[in-house]
Amino acid sequence: MRALEAFQRPFPSPARVLADVVGVYFANGLIGFIFAATGPLAIILSVGSGGGLSSADLASWIFGAFFVNGLLSIGFCWFYRQPLVFFWTIPGTVLVGPALAHLSYAEVIGAFLACGVLMLVLGLTGVVGRLMRAVPMPIVMGMVAGVFMKFGLDLIFAIRDDFALAATMSATFVVLSALPAAGRRMPPLIGALIAGALVIAFSGGIDPTQAAGAVIASPNLYRPVFSWQAMIELVVPLAITVLIVQNGQGFAVLDAVGHRAPVNAVTTACGAWSILTGAVGCASTCLTGPTNALISSSGERSRHYSAGILVGVLALAFGLFSPFFTRLMLATPPAFIATLAGLAMLRVLQTAFVTSFKDRFSLGALISFLVTVSNISIANIGAPFWGLVFGFAGAWLLERGDFAAARAQAEATRQSMATPRQGNKTP
Repeated sequence: MRALEAFQRPFPSPARVLADVVGVYFANGLIGFIFAATGPLAIILSVGSGGGLSSADLASWIFGAFFVNGLLSIGFCWFYRQPLVFFWTIPGTVLVGPALAHLSYAEVIGAFLACGVLMLVLGLTGVVGRLMRAVPMPIVMGMVAGVFMKFGLDLIFAIRDDFALAATMSATFVVLSALPAAGRRMPPLIGALIAGALVIAFSGGIDPTQAAGAVIASPNLYRPVFSWQAMIELVVPLAITVLIVQNGQGFAVLDAVGHRAPVNAVTTACGAWSILTGAVGCASTCLTGPTNALISSSGERSRHYSAGILVGVLALAFGLFSPFFTRLMLATPPAFIATLAGLAMLRVLQTAFVTSFKDRFSLGALISFLVTVSNISIANIGAPFWGLVFGFAGAWLLERGDFAAARAQAEATRQSMATPRQGNKTP
């Protein structure tokens, strides 16, 4: 427990939070929440529907993703007075899709729980920083690019299959992205959602039989199954996507605006909360990068935490009504969810490719990408795991110089960070 960072005292009072959240902080918090509740939500629905999950399974997943993680977000923003919003891992969610083709949902949930225990141990022991430095990011992102490729292709297929709907949404996204002033007033992804909703409304594309049912959440409590196949295939890739891809991105965007996130406490919380959210069928908890970037994009740094608390409160409400929102989205044409998920993944897919191939470990990243996108299964273990294994092995054999250069750079960075502290001791 000594590895965990201390809370930032004094804690803000409710009156202080209400005073801090007005103006730009309210707007940033609202936009950050809407982002999470649009494209990333569509990814859950796309993966879950493709994996044969029922509407009740998906509603329970969304309850965990928003309501349970919303509680954690409020607590961390309050106690650390930083914009520390937690949601679910998007790459980890995408990993589940191929796994559901040959694993039961109970086995996948068992992997969620085991991943939570692993992250909990890493956070409590304080070794997560060394782990993050040991795994080459390009190889990890090569695997992520291979997993995300499906969503880019599904966007193209949606335009082919339902041109009026998908093309209208895509055109709206492109126009708002190309016009920065308009994009600031209406985020491109939200504009695409509204455009798609209007097309569906005028064409009568909602299936009324899908929209009826319960409104308030009644989450399922699942009994996990722990199988070696699921442990090997999912636990390590899930932990890597949370700790290195998602949390690493979250730490980077917060550090860029002057927040020093509590790394060990965040890792420990991701582990403990992944056990809770996994029990109701949700993928592992992570520190979100995009939402935290949005809520800390403007205003005074000392008030950013209030926007995070607002996101958490809105997430509680959304999760509470998860059955209604789940059925509403499932009642739309398949091209609506495919287009929304594809547009949400465009920049993420671009970042994955750039990180994979711009510098060191590019051959290992290429091997990782090719093995993952091939969707092969060896010993009944899915391709993402083997993408990491073969990518790392290829880099170790053929890019030894990159490992040495990475170690030298890490040591230089460590010494440069230590120099000011040593200098301060000198009179």
